[in-house]
Amino acid sequence: MVNPVMQVMPAMPSREPLEELCSRLLRISTGENIDVDMARVTFELETKILLDQLPDFIYVKDRRGRFVFANAAAGHNSKFRDAADLIGKTDFDILDGETAGRLFLVEQEVMSTGVAVNGLEERIRLPDGRILWLMTSKTPLRDSLGFIVGLIGISRDITERKRQDDLRHGHARLLEMIARGQPATAVLDALVALVEAELSDIMASVLLMDEAGERLHSASSPKLPQAYVKLIDGFEIGPKRGSCGTAAWRRSPVIVKDVTEDPLWEDFRELAIMFGFRSCWSTPILGPDGRVLGTFALYSAHVREPTTLEMELTAMATDIAGIAIERAHTEARIQHMAHHDPLTGLPNRALFWTQFSRTLHEAHREARKVTIAYIDLDNFKGINDTLGHAAGDEVLRALSARITNCIRASDLAVRLGGDEFAVVFSNPDHREMGVIRRLQELRAAIARPVVIDETSVVATCSMGIAFFPQDGDTPEALLARADCAMYEAKAMGRDRLRTTAGDA
Repeated sequence: MVNPVMQVMPAMPSREPLEELCSRLLRISTGENIDVDMARVTFELETKILLDQLPDFIYVKDRRGRFVFANAAAGHNSKFRDAADLIGKTDFDILDGETAGRLFLVEQEVMSTGVAVNGLEERIRLPDGRILWLMTSKTPLRDSLGFIVGLIGISRDITERKRQDDLRHGHARLLEMIARGQPATAVLDALVALVEAELSDIMASVLLMDEAGERLHSASSPKLPQAYVKLIDGFEIGPKRGSCGTAAWRRSPVIVKDVTEDPLWEDFRELAIMFGFRSCWSTPILGPDGRVLGTFALYSAHVREPTTLEMELTAMATDIAGIAIERAHTEARIQHMAHHDPLTGLPNRALFWTQFSRTLHEAHREARKVTIAYIDLDNFKGINDTLGHAAGDEVLRALSARITNCIRASDLAVRLGGDEFAVVFSNPDHREMGVIRRLQELRAAIARPVVIDETSVVATCSMGIAFFPQDGDTPEALLARADCAMYEAKAMGRDRLRTTAGDA
């Protein structure tokens, strides 16, 4: 008597359809006594060997969803690892309840209606946590009388194709965000999320280099512990500064397999152990000119080196991050150029009116005072005529720096054009004439000599002062009153300060 288990193996001879053979095998598995000759058994065993070599998952289930047959590929991706151990089991025995329930409903629909499904994409979570994407066909299995007694399933693993599709779509989505002018922070957050979604048990991080090229600051690291993010924010780069600090210093990738053993992490070892990091791989983000813009890093809780996939994702991430960061820098430079004087770096008229209007609006709402000083250099034309325009430009840059150094962060300094400047003091102390004293100090600072090519150049200035709210409540009115006071100061001999009420 032939072993019934052997008779359960489906075969696909040219003279008998797969469905008919599986139907016969299903009856055998349920105990029906069917005579099978030895030649047929030999053919079926050979067919099983053939099916076991196929990468597709091929299986037969009865009406209850129990496996009657499964080839080696189907068994290998179950928790049993052996196809023979699947026989008599259901998806509820090998998968989580949510996944098994979803598959069960689909298969019961196929067997109830007799309508096959083809090209069905199934997302399967395996017991080890891996996610499989399968392209599946499920066909009703009928007996000799035409009754549906089970189904045949053929599934192809499309996980890699699905990953590549998702990656391409994510890549295109990121480029579209950059093209549409989305903030760099939003692009970097989306980039980190895309990478982390493609990997298991990995935390990604983007750090940005400061303008001085000396320190790294956190930009995006949603999965990293926030306490750790705060501790490393703003740390200096160097030859032994962990993975990121060293990668930025070397301008090349740094792969640290074990942070508890690698000397690059010597100063950060306790920090890594505290937060459960065991390996960290960091790659510098470079701009078109080769300048280091930041770093992209992957953290793992296991001692290991990065996989090929992780390195591929890192290469993609650094490219996208570089584009996003450089785009943000370019836009910032354009914005700065549009609103700042190219010679002195001070705000220009366009930005001045906006900021002055905002200052007056806040002062009106909070009942604060505002003072504006109109500054015009005395006899500046003579410096240009005597020493040349290059020397005149140097004088303007030096005096602009002095003006900036004499005011607070809440005050506003602007180059109105030529040798004319304005300074807006927000909420000055008029009771002690503090603002007048500060302006006199500013006037004295401007009058200090400027040395150009060993030549000492002195440029004095005339100042006109107006006050909000008594001299006007609009930027135009206040600037005009200050301008008139400045001309009065010039008419009175220059190098002096004049308010709308007279000499100060």
